[in-house]
Order: sequence, then C-alpha cells, then structure tokens
Amino acid sequence: MSSSKKIFFLSDLHLGMHPVEKSREREKKVVEWLESIRHEAEEIYLLGDIFDYWFEYKRVVPRGFTRFLGKIAEITDSGIKVNFFTGNHDVWVFDYLPQEIGVEVFRHPVTREYGGKKFYIAHGDGLGPNQSGYKLLKWLFTNKPAQWMYARLHPNFATGFALRWSKKSRYNKGVSTEFLGIDKEYLIVHAREILEKEHFDYFLFGHRHLPYEYDLNEKSKFFYLGDWIQSFTYAVFDGTDLQLKKL
Repeated sequence: MSSSKKIFFLSDLHLGMHPVEKSREREKKVVEWLESIRHEAEEIYLLGDIFDYWFEYKRVVPRGFTRFLGKIAEITDSGIKVNFFTGNHDVWVFDYLPQEIGVEVFRHPVTREYGGKKFYIAHGDGLGPNQSGYKLLKWLFTNKPAQWMYARLHPNFATGFALRWSKKSRYNKGVSTEFLGIDKEYLIVHAREILEKEHFDYFLFGHRHLPYEYDLNEKSKFFYLGDWIQSFTYAVFDGTDLQLKKL
C-alpha cells in the first residue's frame, strides 16, 4: 500500500432500520464521513449489516439508500477499492451492488496483508463455537432453493414482512449486547483457535455492535468495529498501526 494512504474499516450501519428518519440522519452522516476520508483512502472495507434488510430480485432492489449508494459509486469510480461483506441482515446481496456501484462482495472471512501485517477480516455471524440455532438459520438463508422460493413472493409483501421481523427483533433484543467476557465471546474464541494454526496481526469483526479491542497475545490484536447506530466507530490502518476511532 502507498505510504501516504490508509485503509478504513466500518460495519453495522443498518441503513433502513426503524425509525426511517433516524436512518436517514445516519445515512447522511456516513456519507459526510466517506467524503472526508476519500482523499486519504486506499481501500474501504464495509464489514456487513450495511443495510438492515436487503433482498435483490432479478429486476427489483430495495428502495432508499440513494445518498449512500451514490457516494460509494463515486468513490469506486475514482479508483478506490470498496470491499463489501454480507452480514446477517444483508445476506441477500447478489450482483446489483458489484455491477452498479463497483464494490467487490465477500460472503466469507478473507485474509489480507498490508504493510507487512496480516489481517483476518469478517462480519462475524456464524463463526466460532455453539450458535447452532443461528447457524441453521444462516444455512436456510443461504440455501439456493430457499432463496428461489422467497423470490417468488411479491416484493411489497416480502419486504414488509422482513422489516416487521427486524423491528420486532430489535425491540426485543436491543441494538447492542453487553460484552460477555473474554472466554464467552465466541469471536474471540474463534480468533484464538485460528492463532493456534496461523499467525495474524489483526482480527477485525463487525456484528456485535461493540467498539472493543483486545490483545490476544503480544503480537495479535482483536477488534470489534462497533456500529453506526450508537457508537459511530471505525478502524483505520495507516501502514504501521491499526486504531479504533470514533467519529
């Protein structure tokens, strides 16, 4: 990477989340932030749950997010690479975003090396031990026949149903979850298991809505990126060090 450029990581914008007015405010805020960092960005990583709900029919996509999508398209058109990871809320991103706004889509963890540092990058849902119920649900969501059947539903019905489900879940569970402790945070357990086989300098995850960093050992650090609902946090790598920052 260029010595004068940086790599940015953010996750869990949940654009479109109820109430709509608050979502639009957050959308404007992230667009302003993207504009403020684009002159120094070499790459941008969007680590999942960028949308609170997204499903692409063959010729229909969800309405909204115009400012955000336009800004990302402007950024990719300028030559800056944008990496988009699907999360558990926007797992049904297919080919629209790559074709229309120029992002590269990832559905699984990826490893990268920048400035001699090794990165393990993922949204985080379904990784680590236990979570059998969620892993079954994720299998269903990513099952091709199930996706085909869902796509047969009228967009008005399917979208309305999904948004009501998301809203109900949000009010029942809250936006964020309390830190469970080092030995109970399944993504920290997952990172430790990986370190037994391969060294990484940095592990980055979204999903948990917690801005948090932790030293796994003397050479490896773990990061939760937080969210853009309450925390407004992101990580930036300057070629030497990775830091968690707040807007």
